[in-house]
Amino acid sequence: MGPYYGPRTLHQVLREDYTTLFDELSALGLPAQVCGALLHLAPPPSLRFSYMSCVVPLFADEIKVVGQGTRLSLEEKMMIQRFHDTGVSAAEIGRRLGRCRQTISRELRRGQDDDGRYRARDSYEGAIRKLARPKTPKLDANRRLRAVVVEALNNKLSPEQISGLLATEHANDSSMQISHETIYQALYVQGKGALRDELKVEKFLRTGRKGRKPQSKLPSRGKPWVEGALISQRPAEVADRAVPGHWEGDLVIGGENQATALVTLVERTSRLTLIKRLGVNHEASTVTDALVEMMGDLPQALRRSLTWDQGVEMAEHARFSVVTKCPVFFCDPHSPWQRGSNENTNGLVRDFFPKGTNFAKVSDEEVQRAQDLLNYRPRKMHGFKSATQVYEKIVVGASTD
Repeated sequence: MGPYYGPRTLHQVLREDYTTLFDELSALGLPAQVCGALLHLAPPPSLRFSYMSCVVPLFADEIKVVGQGTRLSLEEKMMIQRFHDTGVSAAEIGRRLGRCRQTISRELRRGQDDDGRYRARDSYEGAIRKLARPKTPKLDANRRLRAVVVEALNNKLSPEQISGLLATEHANDSSMQISHETIYQALYVQGKGALRDELKVEKFLRTGRKGRKPQSKLPSRGKPWVEGALISQRPAEVADRAVPGHWEGDLVIGGENQATALVTLVERTSRLTLIKRLGVNHEASTVTDALVEMMGDLPQALRRSLTWDQGVEMAEHARFSVVTKCPVFFCDPHSPWQRGSNENTNGLVRDFFPKGTNFAKVSDEEVQRAQDLLNYRPRKMHGFKSATQVYEKIVVGASTD
């Protein structure tokens, strides 16, 4: 078993190799300057130094950090060439250099020339070229490959099918192989999807998407139920709270598996609060049924609008509006202040039902008690009258109109 050369001793080993070669050339009677030139050695800084006292390869200044991580350096590649030429196995080279055996094997395969010999310098320069940025996209650099891909897309093949077909038909020609990810990039990213301009079909993928669908497990940000019902389209009379009958709503989510919830509604003028327990789920159909029940018995004059956030639980708001004749408007994303009364009320509700409460284990009587305590609480904004007192006066006024 040969000696172990750690990364700190590689340059020392190289110096020993150059010294040996320099001595062999000198023994042939060649001047020092000629020996140095043949070995690509930098000349000494002055006559006071010998070549061997400061032996440094001329290309040492060209050594660059190749990418990130712990890639093979030029010195390591030269050691691999030296050991490989003397018949040392990849496993033994790896042991001597402190590298994985597979790393050495891959390097030897990649760095072979046409004669099958490993060339350290060529391998290193090739690595530098491959890491150069920006790279020309493969479909831009290879017009033949691009034409094949465009034709296949026109024939309704998916990027993955195209990639697999090319790998089969051109197994020995890497220039005619491409990953499906590269095709997707050309369709959606590079040049804002410039590849699409060359297609003859309008629907270039089976999905027909104009943009790429994120692979995140999070739900899609598309919210078709808010279209035509944004808060900017809400009547201006809602803003100053002078006209009663405009409501704000939201869910208070329960703990454990988060399947249970409370529906909370707040009338903007009186701050009257309505609460209903959802003990099974808070899907759109369940929430819609609960809202119809909560607001269905109110006078029509007090069902002027309902403002909600953009949660999916309101995806069936159209059905609610048909039954109650109460339009729904959605806040802008991440704008809870647009339904501030409800946000504040939900904080008060949490005084009765802290975070983590499983509402399946809470009775309707407990929910009703919390609602009554909130509505009979004296409010400074009302001159210390309760929300119930203010709302009852509103109801009387609405019934006489």
